[in-house]
Amino acid sequence: MILLRYKKTYEKIAMGLLSYMPGEKAVKKLQETIHQYEHDDDWQLYLLKQEEDFIGLVGIVLDEHSYTVMHLSVNPSFRGEGIGSEMIAKLAELFPNLECKSNEYTESFMKRCMDRESKDS
Repeated sequence: MILLRYKKTYEKIAMGLLSYMPGEKAVKKLQETIHQYEHDDDWQLYLLKQEEDFIGLVGIVLDEHSYTVMHLSVNPSFRGEGIGSEMIAKLAELFPNLECKSNEYTESFMKRCMDRESKDS
């Protein structure tokens, strides 16, 4: 699996994956969110590709010392397989010197992810 930075050609796929997030169901809201990722350098969107399929999406906002996971979505057909945790791990590889934070929508997942990691250690 590979984490790819969003580009305009992925727009429909990204909107589909984003639509699984709470508060992102309406087309107008999805378009606004995609626009934010396209035009604000601090907002970065990544899609997870497995073979020929995009199966997940993670969006972050960067600042000087950290990044905040704003959006995290996995295709329902692939849920429960550790895909979300893998995307978080790949972000940690991309930004090894930055602290990973969550927002109100990603907080519960991030907490479960961290709890699992501490149990596996």
